[in-house]
Parts: sequence; C-alpha cells; structure tokens
Amino acid sequence: MSPRRRPGPKFVSETRGYVYILANRAYGTLYVGVTSDLAKRVWEHKEHLVAGFTTTHKIQRLVWYELHDSIEAAITREKQIKEWHRAWKVNLIQDESRVAGSL
Repeated sequence: MSPRRRPGPKFVSETRGYVYILANRAYGTLYVGVTSDLAKRVWEHKEHLVAGFTTTHKIQRLVWYELHDSIEAAITREKQIKEWHRAWKVNLIQDESRVAGSL
C-alpha cells in the first residue's frame, strides 16, 4: 500500500510583496501598485521605463508603501486600496507621514 499524500496548498509564495502609492506632486495624481522589489519598481517609474499611466502623468514620487508576507497578500491589499475613494488614500498617506515624522 502506498502512503497517502496530505492535501496542501497548490502554490506557496516565498516572495514578499509591497503595495505602494506614487504621486506626481503634493495632492497630485495618485497611482497604486504592487511589486516584489520596491526599490527596482520605483526606479523603473523614475526612469520612465514603465509605459502607461505613470509615464503619461509623470508620476514618480513614492509617498507610501506597505510590506506583506506574500505577493498574494499584497495583490489583495492593492485591489482593496484601488477601490477606495481618493480622500481615503490621502488620509492613509498623511497618517503614515505623521507617524514617521514623530519618530
């Protein structure tokens, strides 16, 4: 008789994920994205290597980010934030700035 295999996850991510918000200026246009390599992705935006919305609107300033244990969790959070009203996103950015400024 062969041993039975236990059911397990079909995909386990070893990669952390980041959700980030970029802006073109203070209170300007916002862009919400997700990546596994934040430094590289921000550099790509700054160098205009990413064709599309961020290049068209000259969005390249990192204003907020959040680290997640998996890329799947980051993607879920990104989708959640993209559904938010603009004011909620601005509040998220400002709340984090206040915390960072008080350290």
